[in-house]
Amino acid sequence: MTQHDSQLVTQSRSGMGEVPFEASCMFYSRTDERGIIIEGNSIFRRISGFGWEELKGAPHKLVRHPDMPKGVFHLYWDRLKSGKEVAAYVKNKSKDGRYYWVLAVAWPIPGGYLSVRIKPHTELFSTVKELYADLRHAELEEGVSAARSAETLLARLPELGYEDYDAYMSAALSLELEDRAKRSGLTLDPQQQRFLTMVRTIAQIREETDRMTEIIKMIRTVPMNMRILASRLENAGGPISAISVNYGSMLDEMASWVKGFVEGKDSTYVRMRETIERGQFLVCAAIMQREMSSLFEEDMKSAPDITALIEDRDTLQAEAKMFRKSAGEALKVVESEATRLGRSVLDMKRYVTGLSSTRMMCKIESAALNGSGDSLSGIVDQLDAGQDEIEARLARIVELNTIIQSNTAMLRAVT
Repeated sequence: MTQHDSQLVTQSRSGMGEVPFEASCMFYSRTDERGIIIEGNSIFRRISGFGWEELKGAPHKLVRHPDMPKGVFHLYWDRLKSGKEVAAYVKNKSKDGRYYWVLAVAWPIPGGYLSVRIKPHTELFSTVKELYADLRHAELEEGVSAARSAETLLARLPELGYEDYDAYMSAALSLELEDRAKRSGLTLDPQQQRFLTMVRTIAQIREETDRMTEIIKMIRTVPMNMRILASRLENAGGPISAISVNYGSMLDEMASWVKGFVEGKDSTYVRMRETIERGQFLVCAAIMQREMSSLFEEDMKSAPDITALIEDRDTLQAEAKMFRKSAGEALKVVESEATRLGRSVLDMKRYVTGLSSTRMMCKIESAALNGSGDSLSGIVDQLDAGQDEIEARLARIVELNTIIQSNTAMLRAVT
């Protein structure tokens, strides 16, 4: 039976609450540019509880639950109308008043939009439900507009650990598909696994650079302490004063390197992160598109007219190919930026080499000062500890960058 069969019996319902359905379920709908339902599969019809004659020609908001913040849909439709893909957690309402949650992925196609949906389970989903409750409360109790509510949603994302909405929806889609594979006893798609590894690796690179910034700040007091010591030694402190100036200059250059690496839209880190997340989203969406297209066989077995179903199946297959191709284009950027990062680390290593020279000069001066060199020895110890940790962080960044490069190469070979 299919969504076109008016005799299709809906699942048994009693009382209120959540509509149960398995993690393996996947459903889709196609709408026109106004959001009017044109097609949908039998799972959509069964879970919503509406007959096909009720769904077809109705606005998709027929299944919208009143608990959903208007700000989410404001953002959702803004993205679609601007030609972008979108993913969002959505609470829907069934015909009998019960509810069901989905992670919906939608994107523009000629003449309208396609959406594929799965059941969410992750910890992120639980967190987002609380965020939605806050947004909806503000809309109802404080009269917050849909546009302002959407702005609040975007402003709250960094609290969840996401730079922007693209990063958030990429993570949500990947995490939900990973969880779904475990619950359904499926093997995680190899391409998704590699992108997941890359996302986690680029996050580790950011952690290493943040730690490096902290180290540089901590040892930034060293030049000042050297100048204080030099002033106490009067004429004998001249070389130490010169060393402190040189050391301070190198620390400034190192701090500038780290800042240039992680800050700004054109920085290596940001370009790598954004393109990896973009590739991850596209690959995950393509996985859903491909699986959804294979599920059409069941609906087509007894449909009186399979023309529209064939058209949608073919569209999903074509979209999956296009999304994977776009993911391949993103990988080219990742590959280029990873190479750029490798060269950039060499610059940082030159600064570290300069620190080694400074440390050696300090040791020489400390030995020459006889009993007055104890304070300088303490400074040398600070230099030793700081430089050792910076070198360790740089080595770790190189190691992590190699992981990204190897996964990029393997993905490029199959996309």
